[in-house]
Amino acid sequence: MEPVVRILPLLPLRGILVFPYMVIHLDVGREKSVQAIEQAMMNDRIIFLATQKEAQTDDPGVDDIYRIGSVAEVKQLLKLPGGTIRVLVEGLARGHIRRYLAHEPFFKVEVEQYNEDFIKTPEIEALMRSLVYQFEQYVKLSKRIPPETVVSVVNLEEPGRLADIVASHLPLRIEEKQQVLEAVDIVKRLEKLCALVARELEIVELERKINIRVRKQMEKTQKEYYLREQMKAIQRELGEKDERVAEGEEYREKIAEAKLPKEVEEKALKEVERLEKMPPMAAESAVIRNYLDWLLALPWSKSTRDRLDIKAAEAILDEDHYGLTEVKERILEYLAIRKLARKMKGPILCFVGPPGVGKTSLGRSIARALERKFVRISLGGVRDEAEIRGHRRTYVGALPGRIIQGMRNAGSKNPVFLLDEIDKMSMDFRGDPSAALLEVLDPEQNNSFSDHYIEVPFDLSNVMFITTANVQHSIPRPLLDRMEVIQISGYTEEEKVQIALRHLLPKQLKEHGLTREMFSISEKAIRRIIREYTRESGVRNLERQIATLCRKAARQIVAGEAEKVRVTVQNLEHFLGTPKFRYGVAEQDDQVGVATGLAWTEVGGDTLAIEVTIYRGTGRLTLTGKLGEVMKESAQASYSYVRSRASQLGIDEEVFDKHDIHIHVPEGAIPKDGPSAGITMACALASAFTGRKVRHDVAMTGEITLRGRVLPVGGIKEKVLAAHRAGITTVILPKDNRKELDDIPPNVRSKMQFIQVEHMDEVLEIALLEKEQAHEATELGSSPGEVPEVSYQPVIPVKEDPAAIHEHRFC
Repeated sequence: MEPVVRILPLLPLRGILVFPYMVIHLDVGREKSVQAIEQAMMNDRIIFLATQKEAQTDDPGVDDIYRIGSVAEVKQLLKLPGGTIRVLVEGLARGHIRRYLAHEPFFKVEVEQYNEDFIKTPEIEALMRSLVYQFEQYVKLSKRIPPETVVSVVNLEEPGRLADIVASHLPLRIEEKQQVLEAVDIVKRLEKLCALVARELEIVELERKINIRVRKQMEKTQKEYYLREQMKAIQRELGEKDERVAEGEEYREKIAEAKLPKEVEEKALKEVERLEKMPPMAAESAVIRNYLDWLLALPWSKSTRDRLDIKAAEAILDEDHYGLTEVKERILEYLAIRKLARKMKGPILCFVGPPGVGKTSLGRSIARALERKFVRISLGGVRDEAEIRGHRRTYVGALPGRIIQGMRNAGSKNPVFLLDEIDKMSMDFRGDPSAALLEVLDPEQNNSFSDHYIEVPFDLSNVMFITTANVQHSIPRPLLDRMEVIQISGYTEEEKVQIALRHLLPKQLKEHGLTREMFSISEKAIRRIIREYTRESGVRNLERQIATLCRKAARQIVAGEAEKVRVTVQNLEHFLGTPKFRYGVAEQDDQVGVATGLAWTEVGGDTLAIEVTIYRGTGRLTLTGKLGEVMKESAQASYSYVRSRASQLGIDEEVFDKHDIHIHVPEGAIPKDGPSAGITMACALASAFTGRKVRHDVAMTGEITLRGRVLPVGGIKEKVLAAHRAGITTVILPKDNRKELDDIPPNVRSKMQFIQVEHMDEVLEIALLEKEQAHEATELGSSPGEVPEVSYQPVIPVKEDPAAIHEHRFC
């Protein structure tokens, strides 16, 4: 053998060893190793492969790598995601590291390569025959190596190559393979390998004997089982053992396999004994079978493993929903606590918001982020307590309640459980289902939830309960106390645009069989749909309008009228018809006796104009517009305040006795109630009595006292979003509501002016314009201080659907 000296890049191997003539795939990920591969590819594809002494060492040094390895050629190279490289290498010859030339950026070594030169002596021939024979025996016994390998080994004439190929197929430790690799002398290598193959042959022989012994034992067990089954069949034929006992044994086997809690297992076994003693035709036997089937189907000990990767969960939530920052933060906080404290009780969240804002779909996203099962039940219209707690087994057709049914469908004891429309439950003579839910949603009690049908406690403490509601005031107080309420007020215009582009449009294209090459819509067209064809807090009607566009586009394409349909602002009316809404109250003129108020409804905020007109009479106050008691009292308080401030406002006291006042809130078919219209009514009254116009770009909300103080109200975020949708630029709010301004999206806050007031005088100073100098008395011939009798048109947007009437609450 004549050694050849070469300078090569070194690739340290972990847990693997490459022999000459061996072809193998290697995954390279360490920085030094990657650079060594790249250096080899830049030169002649030759690299030196040496194995580490300890596979666990991430950054090996000189002393951590064996000195003898293999000179190899890189046949193929494939870059994988994540920076990993997969290479196909073929060993060429043995090599010995004489010295290290460089350590950075990769190992560069001076290698002494051994080129094998042999003379086949009788001794070598004998060793080769012995090795081949032993290897054939090993392959026959182990069944781990394909027989084709033996054929290729038998035909080898080179003793060194024969030894290396046999060594590469044996399940040896790295240290033993290294010893074979270091045996440069062919005779010593063959002797070493013959000893190793003989040892492996003995081990395989012992394994075979053990397998035969185990198989005999299994055959004996199976034989006994077969004989027992035959005995059972014979007994059944002879009538010595009826089917009840066999059924009981089957149930006992299922109970043993189900790993039930001790209390539940005792209850189940007791029911099995009752079933065995019962006559076959007894009606109650079917009840017991159903009961046992329910017990065995419930996930008493089965659970899914939570995915506690916060970044992955955040990515999923952002992918499914745009916006909703507060909700997403709460879920990520829950995940963080779960990672630190494994035995945390499942939270009970309540999403409150108008329809179409994504409350239900958000529950599905949470389940997907946690990798939990998802169960949804709707509580709308539920009025029977048995829907929650189940029926007693004494009733015909008795079943467990919806909670237990949901747990069975989930198949795990820790699903995400969505209770939809919790604010729409009712009650009657059959009980109060909301009271039955108290035990379900109370973290201190739900670890032992009792269903009337199951009759044994079931642990719900690992369940993540999520409830949804449109309005918070309809949820029973005791139930609300056990839940963490998260308000989802609605989406801004910008959020709706992004939701339409990211989610609604792709969804509708897929459902209608369209592609982006066939149908497109501009962002400006979507904004116009939002402004002039929908008026809502959510995106449900927006999705319907997009679906309408897709249907009309599909018809044009199928009919051959167009190959591609593009919807723009200019042709939008051609597809959707005349706009249903007029965007922007600010387009109206300043008027006398008309003030714009802000109201809260079940579907979000809304703007409502309050009109006041006065005419000759006897001082009577008339209120119309289907107002509630609280709103009527606000009108009385506003009238009293304006009358008490008559001298400061320049109003003749006699006007109040000689004229009637009519306060009207348009949309008379819609019920309206709440105290927050107080300052709006007072402003409209002051405008009507003084003849000063109210600014058309100002909206207001707040409760008024007899002394003119402005008190805080609720629903600020929804009201401000409604004002923004309507084009209002200035909003007057009670000073005590300034903390709610933080909840308003920044892009809305930046486009609007918020004026915080404490007294009604400040409201009048901001909202009322100075009286024109040329203003004269009208045909009534009134003196200064008297007010003309005039009728004013309301400044109010048209409602989207006359059938869908929602109560306006000035809360």
